[in-house]
Amino acid sequence: MKVVLSLILALVAVTSTLAQADDAWYLQTSVYTRHFHPDPIHNNNQDLLGLEYQAGDGRVAGGATFRNSFRQRSQYAYVGKRYDSDSNPFYLKVTGGLIQGYRGEYRDKIPLNRFGVAPAIIPSAGLQVGRLGGEMVLLGNSAMMVNLGLHL
Repeated sequence: MKVVLSLILALVAVTSTLAQADDAWYLQTSVYTRHFHPDPIHNNNQDLLGLEYQAGDGRVAGGATFRNSFRQRSQYAYVGKRYDSDSNPFYLKVTGGLIQGYRGEYRDKIPLNRFGVAPAIIPSAGLQVGRLGGEMVLLGNSAMMVNLGLHL
């Protein structure tokens, strides 16, 4: 966790110095989760809190802390790209990064989880109206999550 937190802090420091006028920060939280193959042990309340830097050219970088499907505190640090529509408020986004936090008997619930850290690619579709945003996030073949956020 210390490594992921250090990466997030470094990201904030670097992006703050490189920020342009049309860049923004996006603060988000999860409001709904649905597992595709429900199990009584699954957690559908992720308590996600994420902060994302959005560059004017569509590049994104950020980090989030959340409770995974097995109620373990986890972190995701990522970079990616947001593809905005020219004609409406919808967009597509794909991020890639590292997830940390799947431990113990749940270590193998995500692929390639070596040393407690695994690579991840997470696609999403979103809507931005003014400073408010919402995203539907696909979490592999396990679940989908709805996030709401505020552009700061």
